[in-house]
Amino acid sequence: MSDRVSPGNRPTGSHPLVAHVLGARPNFVKAAPVINALADGAIGTGQVVIHTGQHYDERMSEIFFRDLGLPEPDVNLEVGSGSHAQQTAALMIGLEREFTERSPALVIVYGDVNSTIAAALVAAKLHIPVAHVEAGLRSFDMTMPEEVNRRLTDQLSDLCFVTSPEAIGHLAAEGVPVERTHFVGNPMIDTLLANLAAFDTEAVRARYGLPDRYVLATMHRPANVDSPAVAGELVNRLHEIADMTDVVIPLHPRGRAVLLAAGLDDHPGLHVLDPLGYIDFIATVRGAAAVVTDSGGLQEETTILGVPCLTVRPNTERPITITHGTNQLVTFDELVPAARKALGQAAGGPAAGDRTPPLWDGQAGPRIAEVITRYLG
Repeated sequence: MSDRVSPGNRPTGSHPLVAHVLGARPNFVKAAPVINALADGAIGTGQVVIHTGQHYDERMSEIFFRDLGLPEPDVNLEVGSGSHAQQTAALMIGLEREFTERSPALVIVYGDVNSTIAAALVAAKLHIPVAHVEAGLRSFDMTMPEEVNRRLTDQLSDLCFVTSPEAIGHLAAEGVPVERTHFVGNPMIDTLLANLAAFDTEAVRARYGLPDRYVLATMHRPANVDSPAVAGELVNRLHEIADMTDVVIPLHPRGRAVLLAAGLDDHPGLHVLDPLGYIDFIATVRGAAAVVTDSGGLQEETTILGVPCLTVRPNTERPITITHGTNQLVTFDELVPAARKALGQAAGGPAAGDRTPPLWDGQAGPRIAEVITRYLG
C-alpha cells in the first residue's frame, strides 16, 4: 500500500480546501478511500487532515495511518480522554482554531464519535459547509452517545453520504432535504476490499501465538463495560464460550480495567491481546470461527468476510448487516447458545453475492469524491 496522498495534493492557494476531521480508528478506515479519491480528482482539491487525538494510544491511531497508507496528519490536537463534556469542549476549541486559520471550503466528518459532532458544530457556527460520511444510521436508542452525535451531525450537514438504503428514509423522516442526501455505499468496505490480499491469517496466528480455531471478541460499549456487575456477567459468558473453544480478545482501552478486574484473563482458553493495527485485526477477524462484539463497524466487516457475528446489544444502527449479512443481535442469556450454534456452522469466505448490501462494491470513495467535486464547483 502506497501513500497516494503526496505533498503535491496538499492545499494550495488556488484550490478549494477540504478538511477531514478524524478522531477514532473507524474514522481512519472510512476516510482513506475518500482522501485517495479526492487526491486523484481533476479539480485539484487541497486536503488537510486533522487528527483530534480522541484515540491517543499509538495502536489505536498512528498505526492505522501507516496501515492504510494515509498521509501524516497536518495537525494532531492531542485531545485525549475525558468526560463527554470535557472532551467535546476541548475538541471544539482546537477545531475552531484550525478552521479559522485554514478557512476550508468544506469540512468532512466521519461516523458518530465526539470529534464528529464537535467538528460539525464548530463548522456550522463558522458558516463552513459540512459533509457527513455514514449519515442516517439510527439505533433509535438515545442512551447511546453515538446516537446523539449522529442525529445532530446530520441536522448540521450540507451533504449527507449514506451507506445503506434505510438511512435515506431516516433522514427524510427527520426533515433533511432530499437534495442533501446521497446514497454512495460504504467506504469502510472500500478499505476492506482493497486490502484483502494483506489479511494473512496464518501470519497473524504465528505472530501472536493464536490457536487454529478461535472466537474473536471485542467489547467497549459503556452499557457492557462501565458497570463492574455487568462486566462480570459478560466475562462469565465469555468464559463459557472459552470452555467450547479458545477466545481471542484484543482489548480496547475503554473498559480494560473493569474487564480485567472481573477476571477476564483468568480462563486458560481466553487470550487477551493489546489493540491491533488494522491489517492484523482484520486478518484475525477473517480467521475467526465466529465474532462476539458490540462494535458497529465490525458488524459490516464480518458481513463481507462471511464470518458469523454475534452483536451483544439490544439494537443496531446497521440492520442491513442482519438482513444482508452474517450479523445477529443477542442478549447475555442468548450469547452462549448462539455461539455454540455459530461454531457448528462453516465460517470464512465472502458473503453470498446476492446478500451483499447494495453499493458495498469498493467504489464508495470515488462516488463521494464525485459529489464533493460537483458541490465545490
